[in-house]
Amino acid sequence: MWYSGSNFRYEKAQAGRFRQFDQVGIEVLGSTDALLDVEVISLGWQFFQSLGLTNVVLMINSLGDPEDRAAYIEALREYFESHSEKLSEESRATLQRNPLRVLDSKRVQDKTIIDAAPTISQFLSEDAQAHFTKVKAGLDALGVTYSVNEGLVRGLDYYQRTVFEYVSTSLDSAQTAVGGGGRYDGLVEDLGGPATPGVGFALGIDRTLLACDSEEVFQGASPQIDAFIVDVVDGMTALRLADELRAAGFTVDRAYDGRSMKSQMKVADRSGARIAIIIGPDEAEAGNCTVRNLMTSEQSLVLQTEVVTHLASIVGERNPRRNTQ
Repeated sequence: MWYSGSNFRYEKAQAGRFRQFDQVGIEVLGSTDALLDVEVISLGWQFFQSLGLTNVVLMINSLGDPEDRAAYIEALREYFESHSEKLSEESRATLQRNPLRVLDSKRVQDKTIIDAAPTISQFLSEDAQAHFTKVKAGLDALGVTYSVNEGLVRGLDYYQRTVFEYVSTSLDSAQTAVGGGGRYDGLVEDLGGPATPGVGFALGIDRTLLACDSEEVFQGASPQIDAFIVDVVDGMTALRLADELRAAGFTVDRAYDGRSMKSQMKVADRSGARIAIIIGPDEAEAGNCTVRNLMTSEQSLVLQTEVVTHLASIVGERNPRRNTQ
């Protein structure tokens, strides 16, 4: 299933981490197959690619099974406690709550200690290792570029086995993850339901838009205008023709405020439209219009009822936006 909507954090707002934020996500329940993890990860990856984002990197890791995770947490606890005097005050407080989250620290004071900490791969069971190997093989088969980050633990305790994040390297703030997710095979059971495996992700709309702005993916040229309607009568014919042409899938613009023919033609030229559809008093009375090619200055008289077909013969067919029959 998929979802989208607003969510809220009860914490201090930061750049890229707002109290109210929007996200879209998917959840797939009922299978433990590693190749399902691959499809979920690939779907998120393709989403960012389809936007034209080139500075998003995929990081993956495995947290193993619950027993693996428990053993790893205990090893981290012992390690960090033995070096607690070198940790920042914030990380010492985090250590008491959840040793895994110490790995998330970006503080310079903690970096050396974290870099030398035990890694989760040392504690994975054979089944968990086989699962993660299959995930990597599946991503390789699809040509999805990734890096294994053993410091990636995700922020929620219910994750096990596969976890992943999409990170934008174009964002300047400390909050650079534009999406992420993982496998949560024990979550439904913890909430009182039957044992149900699951995997999914959430993509942050706010940060994704910030990444799009940073990479200027929406800075392309305006769409080509197919036709500009010039109506020097009362504007009603332009209103009706513009509606019909847009319904047929054409990009159409027009002038307003009862401007003169000369003024409207200047606007038509500046618009970049390929075609001008001109309605003067004579055309309005006869039920036709003058169709002028603004590239070649060639023009012809066309019945208003045949404008859609005639325009398609010049600029090509378009996908109708609604039924025009």
